[in-house]
Amino acid sequence: MLNRKIADGSASGIAKFALSSLLAVTLSGCFDGGGSGGSSGSTGGTVTPPTSQPPANSAPTISGTPTTSAKVGQAYSFQPTARDADGDALTYAISNKPAWAAFDAKTGRLSGTPSSSYTGTFANIQISVSDGKASASLAKFSISVASGQLGSATLSWQPPTENTDGTPLTNLSGYYVRYGTSPGSLTTEVKIANPGLTTYVVSDLKPATWYFQVSAYNTTGVESAPSATASKTIT
Repeated sequence: MLNRKIADGSASGIAKFALSSLLAVTLSGCFDGGGSGGSSGSTGGTVTPPTSQPPANSAPTISGTPTTSAKVGQAYSFQPTARDADGDALTYAISNKPAWAAFDAKTGRLSGTPSSSYTGTFANIQISVSDGKASASLAKFSISVASGQLGSATLSWQPPTENTDGTPLTNLSGYYVRYGTSPGSLTTEVKIANPGLTTYVVSDLKPATWYFQVSAYNTTGVESAPSATASKTIT
């Protein structure tokens, strides 16, 4: 069939012959060109399929704007937000952590309450997150700790004039002032043994919200119900 197509001299015959030769070479393998009259052999082999590549890892992201100031005696807290598109488990790390603060490697939370020993600026703090393959970091930041100013609160009240049964109060002896940083726990008490006093200044209050109550007592030690709770925030 090939010889007939050569005799025809047609373009299609030449094209098919060239294609048939190419197929013959491909199928028969490599020829030994070392000598005449030799026979050509074919070599068998196993074709290795291409190896599939694992999907590329997506680096985690982290965001958040930390507060850059704190006060002595007041709680500080910053919680960044991190995400990973691949759903990988994340761990956090911190560099230049302030000595007065604690850091949670599972959540990335930085928190603490600085004491008066830690006033000043804590610089170059950096929080990062990693998925075990790649990491991301927040920009470095500083926290300036200022000394908390002690404050005071001035309390005033009207002295009681009668007992609960409506009879005149003739044996008023003084007052109790109670205060604290929780309305349900007024743990500090001041006894004022002066029935004519109607004001009192509570001093040396650290920064916080403070709550106050006043009650009266008579000469036999019987105490009245407390007044309404008042409050003041010291900053």
